[in-house]
Amino acid sequence: MALQITEIFHSIQGESSHAGLPCVFVRLTGCNLRCRWCDSEYSFYGGRRMEREAVLEAVGRFPCRRVEITGGEPLLQAAEVAALARALLDRGYTVLLETSGERDLAAVPAAVVKIVDVKCPASGEAGKFRASNLELLQPWDELKFVLADRGDYEFARRFLAEHRLGGERPGLLFSPAFRQQARGERSSAQCLLDPAELAGWMLADAVPARLSLQIHKFIWEPERQGV
Repeated sequence: MALQITEIFHSIQGESSHAGLPCVFVRLTGCNLRCRWCDSEYSFYGGRRMEREAVLEAVGRFPCRRVEITGGEPLLQAAEVAALARALLDRGYTVLLETSGERDLAAVPAAVVKIVDVKCPASGEAGKFRASNLELLQPWDELKFVLADRGDYEFARRFLAEHRLGGERPGLLFSPAFRQQARGERSSAQCLLDPAELAGWMLADAVPARLSLQIHKFIWEPERQGV
């Protein structure tokens, strides 16, 4: 069983509650969405076919027991991703999956940490979220809202309220979007929404979510790939 792979690399996890931890990334090729702030358009096309065993061998070369399957949109290859995730779990890896929430999560093994991106209006892809996926989330799974402006923030707040999310659930993430063409400077000035402004809103409204920054864009140049 083969997968279309853009890159496999070892870096620091930049987002989610796992941010700051070493991680091996398996970035799959292809995406059916076109978010206006997307920073991984290079993964939409191309890549190379790799058999599952070859992917496992490549992952095993790194001294790390945490793996994230990402994209693009990895669940465009849902059956292959589920099989790869099961194989990694069987080998004792902690497995993360970054996905848009537009694709059905039913095939994903429950033990996988699913980081599910709920698209907000400024992404240009709002309304694509599959609400039935909420029923499939485990306590260790996470919902991420990438925010570009106040409208996105209010959308995210309404989403939490409408679906009664919050309270003790740890994995709710509000993340300011980076400029799509961000280059050079490693600072919050590259964000579409100032993190300090977002923090102020969250404090004022007692939002039951974690402010999440893409820390890899502060460690390395924001345009750099493979990190």
